[in-house]
Amino acid sequence: MRIFLTGANGFIGAKLVPELIGAGHQVLGLTRSDAGAHALQAAGAEARRGDLEDLNSLRAGAAACDGVVHTAFDHDFANYVANCQKDRRAIEALGAALAGSNRPLVITSTTLFGEAVPGLLADEDTFNAEHPNPRVTSELAGRALTERGVNVSVVRLSQTHDTHKQGLVTFLIGLARRTGRSAYIGDGANAWSAAHVADTVHVFRLALEKQVAGARYHATAEEGVALRSIAEVIGERLGLPVVSLIADEAVAHFGWLNGFIGKDIVASSDKTQERLCWQPTGPGLLADLANLAVDAG
Repeated sequence: MRIFLTGANGFIGAKLVPELIGAGHQVLGLTRSDAGAHALQAAGAEARRGDLEDLNSLRAGAAACDGVVHTAFDHDFANYVANCQKDRRAIEALGAALAGSNRPLVITSTTLFGEAVPGLLADEDTFNAEHPNPRVTSELAGRALTERGVNVSVVRLSQTHDTHKQGLVTFLIGLARRTGRSAYIGDGANAWSAAHVADTVHVFRLALEKQVAGARYHATAEEGVALRSIAEVIGERLGLPVVSLIADEAVAHFGWLNGFIGKDIVASSDKTQERLCWQPTGPGLLADLANLAVDAG
């Protein structure tokens, strides 16, 4: 298939390009810059200039291809609500270009929305449409398209990692460097699920090829890694003290991260592994943190 890939120069997208090409697909990658276009061409893909707010470019790219994988997202958390709405509009535009066909659209979400109740183990067959996190609007947009006959499936992310980036953990690393200490809240027993980026891109490709409308998949290799363990490995790697904070201290220390740091964000991928014949094989989160690249965080 010829695949239109948004976020083609991003952390996941840049690794999905060779995954797709290696499986015999052609890739048309969305990029905002000449440097991004050159990188895509060097990887064997075509480049299309545009961004998430250029809805005409999104529609044209999708219309020119046999399927779409949407991995782009603006991770500026200072404007998180607005960026979630931007993602909704992008999904709607991509879906409009595919309407009336069975061409697949794979969108990106997080395992948060597989929680029947926030903090419970997330499940692929659950969609909590009332979840308080504003990114739920992405899955709501996908569901609306599915109800209109568009072939939409969802890949939900855990903390996606290698030795350079680790999802929300990346921000914890940066915070530890700025403050001189690696912190967690209370006993640090709450946990976050995780998956290596190589395993994650494999889920995207398999979801694309499976083409099951309405399906949800979890890119999750580890159901939950304790925050205390994460903080301890960060502290050891950076040579910083590891500290436990009480709730009042945590608000000042973690800032916007405080909304995540004390919570369980755990997920199962048992159904994904069965339905896609997917078996994660990459390093675990703690192993990647122990080998953290000097430029990470």
